[in-house]
Amino acid sequence: MAALKRRIPLHTQMLLGGAFGAGAGVTAYIFAGQSSGLETFVKYVAHPVGQIYLRLLFMLVLPLIVSALALGVAQLRDLRQLGRIGLKTLAYTVVVSAIAVLIGLTLANVLRPGDGMSPEARARLMEGASGRAAAVGGAMAPRSGLELLVGIVPKNPLAAAVEGDYLAVMFFALMLGVGLAFTRTPAARKFEDALEGLYDVTMKLIGLVISTAPVGVAALLFTLTAQLGYEIIAQLARYVGVVLLALGLHQFGVYSLSVSLLGRMSPRRFFGGIEEAMITAFSTASSNATLPTALKVADENLRLPQSVSRFVLTIGATANQNGTALFEGITVLFLAQFYGVTLTLSKQAIVMVICILGGIGTAGIPAGSIPVVAMILGTVGIPVEGIGLILGVDRFLDMCRTTLNVTGDLAAAVVVSRGEGAGTPLPPTPA
Repeated sequence: MAALKRRIPLHTQMLLGGAFGAGAGVTAYIFAGQSSGLETFVKYVAHPVGQIYLRLLFMLVLPLIVSALALGVAQLRDLRQLGRIGLKTLAYTVVVSAIAVLIGLTLANVLRPGDGMSPEARARLMEGASGRAAAVGGAMAPRSGLELLVGIVPKNPLAAAVEGDYLAVMFFALMLGVGLAFTRTPAARKFEDALEGLYDVTMKLIGLVISTAPVGVAALLFTLTAQLGYEIIAQLARYVGVVLLALGLHQFGVYSLSVSLLGRMSPRRFFGGIEEAMITAFSTASSNATLPTALKVADENLRLPQSVSRFVLTIGATANQNGTALFEGITVLFLAQFYGVTLTLSKQAIVMVICILGGIGTAGIPAGSIPVVAMILGTVGIPVEGIGLILGVDRFLDMCRTTLNVTGDLAAAVVVSRGEGAGTPLPPTPA
């Protein structure tokens, strides 16, 4: 069995675990209903196993935010060397990431994939949900915009970390990255190396935790479906459809407009030239693993200046995760609707900001956004148990959003390359 498990890819194991947990939960719901035996099994077996998996993810959120976000910003110290190129890259990344999140939030608000549950099912779901969320932790959003603005800046970053105020922790990590970017001393470089070591260790631990995902996903989905039955399957299908629609609009709408209007390149030529990178991104679900292929197609097919493409694509593999930001926004609103949690415009603004920052700090590896999603759920007061729904289909959505991420990096390289004289000039392209 161990040898067979090693031969099965992890994403397949996760899908099998999710299918088994959901199927077993629905079966238990149909035949056992509200029996005491099922309640006992959920209380003492399925629920604790799922909670341990979630707590392992939450345990790694803090070191991941501090190390990944600080290092991602610190890499932008080349702004002073590349000047115009770096500034254009940063501006493009922020604007396009904001557009991606807006598309996701708008579709989630209009189509509302998390609505439609019967009152009885929602009542069963909400029973004890607040207590479970409090057990995992998470800071609630301030009530007013002024309180939010002031609260972003922590008086004590350690206290913010203890209280679960991850928005303040992200601000501290951003400032730490800015300081590293503009400090040239040997001691600063040693500290950056230490952050690299913390990041490597954290990613190794995340990999170990994710390797237990089949069991965790099965337990989380069994807990939900044993309480709700088949209704949860229809909700999940609606969620996947909204995510794919949003990714498609951004992929072929926003990127086509950006490379055409800002990069002066035909969208047909652009998508034809990056086909190899898109296939690699879809199959690996990793922006980092796709980086060599992206650099190759930028040089050979798109004929972009190497001094531009290498900078933009290398930074973009970590700091230009449009698909991840879009996915995180839809996921948070879907689970808010699913649990009946109302998110005001101010709270959705918080979600948008965190998603944009998460696009910078999220690791470019498979399932790299899962800890960030869990953190956002806790921050805006949504029961984190719902992440089990997402993990069951996350591999497929991860492949899709990684394709969008890599496409966005190459689109950014095309836009930034316009007007730069280095490298091989771009040939004229039809409008």
